[in-house]
Amino acid sequence: MSATESALSITRLAAQAASDKKGLDIVAFDVSEALAITDVFLIVSASNERQVGAIVDAVEERLIQQANLRPTRREGDRENRWVLLDYVDVVVHVQHSEERTLYSLERLWKDCPRIPLDLDEASAAEGEDEE
Repeated sequence: MSATESALSITRLAAQAASDKKGLDIVAFDVSEALAITDVFLIVSASNERQVGAIVDAVEERLIQQANLRPTRREGDRENRWVLLDYVDVVVHVQHSEERTLYSLERLWKDCPRIPLDLDEASAAEGEDEE
């Protein structure tokens, strides 16, 4: 079994929101074969705690506005070093670059298929103009 179309759509919305807020090294893995609890892990890096918070807020806002979705769980936002947003079928990990290197989630899930995200760089550039 692979990730549902709904999970893929949510993943792409979240990834684009993260990209628009200058998220780094954005990757998604189809973990549906390996885990029974979710379909997709989306992993995003940020260079500082403030940016982690901004990316998390942007992802939440985009999914509320465009998919009428709120996370069932949000963890780690007190320190903003690694924030997890759980949307049941999709789990978004926004990590400070140091945590990303330390925990190396890509290495843990390297056997799972990567999901093409097709991020719109023009959208990200427009977001920069708005700030």
